[in-house]
Amino acid sequence: MENSTPNHIEDSNKTAPPVETNYEAHKQNPGPAPTVNEPDNKGAGQAMKWIIPIVVLILLVIWFVFFRNNVTK
Repeated sequence: MENSTPNHIEDSNKTAPPVETNYEAHKQNPGPAPTVNEPDNKGAGQAMKWIIPIVVLILLVIWFVFFRNNVTK
């Protein structure tokens, strides 16, 4: 690794720039992009509580039908 001075030094006393709304006007020093707030009312947990038991049941049936008498000596 090289020993070099960083180009960017964060100043804790300086306030952050406001959220960017006009990028073309501030190309040299843009502010942070606005966040996207999406509702999370249909999460994956609702689907997983049905998918996991069904997959386990299918795997048990497959094991019972095909592999229960598979005895190696």
